Amino acid sequence: MSTPIGPYVPALRFGDMVVISGQLGLKVQADGSSALVEGGTAEQLDQVLNNVADVLATKGARLDQVVKATMFLADMDDFPLVNPVWAQHFGEHRPTRSTIGVAALPLGGLVEVEVWAHAPLDS
Repeated sequence: MSTPIGPYVPALRFGDMVVISGQLGLKVQADGSSALVEGGTAEQLDQVLNNVADVLATKGARLDQVVKATMFLADMDDFPLVNPVWAQHFGEHRPTRSTIGVAALPLGGLVEVEVWAHAPLDS
């Protein structure tokens, strides 16, 4: 898991809820640094959702417990590209989702996702 690029934590648990900060398509490199994965929006979203799953796991949560997601796209023309990747990661689970077009994302990312999960500690 990559280190946050700002003064925030990747995830917080409060009761049965887990909220994670926006994740980019960063992958840890052999030297320990992080870099955006190569390719376009679909490739970055694949890595983003892998990162989301990893961060959720640090708080005892899973993708199938996500109830709300917000996706930020640097280019709304890429909207048709993200849905197949999204469905691949979430399967039959369909959390609510908003997709917002933005002028730019940190580090030149093409897509960023933040999520809220309902993850009771006894589940």
